[in-house]
Amino acid sequence: MNIKHFVVPLFLLFSMTSFAKDTAELTEEEYVQWAQETWDSLKPQKGDIPLSAAKATLHIPEGFYYLSPGDSETVLVDVWGNPPGQNTLGMIFPEDMTPFDPNAWAVTISYEEDGYVSDEDAHKIDYDDMLDQMKSDTAAASKERVKQGYEAIELVGWAASPFYDASAHKLHWAKEIKFGNEDVNTLNYNIRVLGRQGVLVMNFIAAMDQKPVIESKLDDVLALAEFDNGAKYGDFDASIDKVAAYGLGALIAGKVAAKTGLIAAALLLFKKFWIVILAAGGALIRKVFQRKTS
Repeated sequence: MNIKHFVVPLFLLFSMTSFAKDTAELTEEEYVQWAQETWDSLKPQKGDIPLSAAKATLHIPEGFYYLSPGDSETVLVDVWGNPPGQNTLGMIFPEDMTPFDPNAWAVTISYEEDGYVSDEDAHKIDYDDMLDQMKSDTAAASKERVKQGYEAIELVGWAASPFYDASAHKLHWAKEIKFGNEDVNTLNYNIRVLGRQGVLVMNFIAAMDQKPVIESKLDDVLALAEFDNGAKYGDFDASIDKVAAYGLGALIAGKVAAKTGLIAAALLLFKKFWIVILAAGGALIRKVFQRKTS
């Protein structure tokens, strides 16, 4: 096990999530204890991770670790302040970070089994027009979030224009998103791996100022996931396999937007930087967190 020092940041009691309400009265020591206990409850994993629901496998090498769906729900909801019920297939973290580190980033994993997604429209998509529609859809979704007691969201624009690798059948792009009155915007870097019966969904969650780091790790993350034999994109059999009712454009815009005109608020995940106000002058303190990634 590696031992790293963790800086507990200052806690701002402005969040609209239930987590903030539950922790508003915590002292510094109580917060640190909660964070340590939460981290100790997580079980980082490496090696080959089967994703049976997707008929795919993650190959987690040195430099990364994987958290199960249950552990990921704890991180996304309790630690990072997202709405509950994310239903992921897990998360991937760089091994030198915990979810509590101020500069932590991660990749969420899920699967959409809507059938074989044709890539025939890849060269026909007008990404500028698509962005305008996505901004409008996000504004509508934001109103629903606010009604549910969460912060408003705004799609600022592309952080990286969509790119499709036709040989690997992998699509990636990035969006810059503003949550509420946060000073630092969120970077949602998206990866889609096309398969015979559906799409593996991998989304980075990070701050905009981490974009250079994310892009430096993009190829590594792209290589982590692959469909199993028989479930690959090239295994498609037109005589028996279902074809999805949408193409690559709807994957980028969000197929929910393509069908209903709205983007589900739960798809736009973020990381809240929880801040603890210390009674004695607001000084930062360091605590030791054990990294359980070996």
